[in-house]
Amino acid sequence: MRFTRDSLLVEVDEDTLRDAREFYAKRPSGRGPASEAELREVRALRAATPEATPPPTVEIVSAGGRDVPVRIFLPSGTRPAGVYLDIHGGGFYMDAAARNDVRNRELAERLGFAVVSVDYRLAPEHPWPAAPDDCEAAALWLAGNAPERFGTSRLLVGGLSSGATMAMTTLLRLRDRGLDAFAGGVLEAGTSDLSGRTPWGARIADEYFLEAYFGPDADRTAPDASPLFADLHGLPPLLIVIGENDVILEDNLALASRLALAGVEVELRIYPVAPHGFTGHPTALARLARTHTEHWLTARLRRGAGTPGTLR
Repeated sequence: MRFTRDSLLVEVDEDTLRDAREFYAKRPSGRGPASEAELREVRALRAATPEATPPPTVEIVSAGGRDVPVRIFLPSGTRPAGVYLDIHGGGFYMDAAARNDVRNRELAERLGFAVVSVDYRLAPEHPWPAAPDDCEAAALWLAGNAPERFGTSRLLVGGLSSGATMAMTTLLRLRDRGLDAFAGGVLEAGTSDLSGRTPWGARIADEYFLEAYFGPDADRTAPDASPLFADLHGLPPLLIVIGENDVILEDNLALASRLALAGVEVELRIYPVAPHGFTGHPTALARLARTHTEHWLTARLRRGAGTPGTLR
């Protein structure tokens, strides 16, 4: 297959591109907090979380010897067709599951899914592997309880940025347990090399969020920390969503290639002119990407196993 820029990018109409270019021309790029003091200041200044209507059910679930808080959204007036486990972003050290409440309510209503979002512990108060431990516990709870609780065993998982990294880690952990409970996963702008060993990993190696997440002694090349270094065989189909101007674009290209070589069905969607985390921005391009992702999620519930080793 011959790759060109046009063949790699998602086709987007000119009005949508113009809207995105105008938005990003006025929106300066930036970095996250550079120290624990800055992190605490940013946390304190974060805007209040918009409330979803109707609101989610909030409860503590237990699995794998751990208790973890989750927020549960059920579709109105219908039995769930499946369950989507949402893992929020925020660099492993900011935000909370509630920040995705409005989006998750929309997902539940539009797709007819139950959506379960996990409130994992944050760094630096709780360094790795606390956060992926919590995500694994939520996934194990769903694997064991979804049929009785939601009337379906069809499970999907996804996340944005650090949430995508932990979605990958969660699927790897469940595979290593011999569980294939999840039918697919969505990885939006995740980082698979947190070690700084690759050229693209080196671009973010001095970011404070890595110091906060790992602390001083962790092996950042461990597959559970940096999924790029994992054995990737035996995973369910995956959708990778990334912007053309994302600093970790090459990370996602490498992960997609490794997944395909490992026999995993992976679909890579690169959106033009978009930076990191663009799917959460108020643009027509973000809405288009979210719609594409929703179609993929719905299709995953209707399909059987994917075709091994394909990259589309």
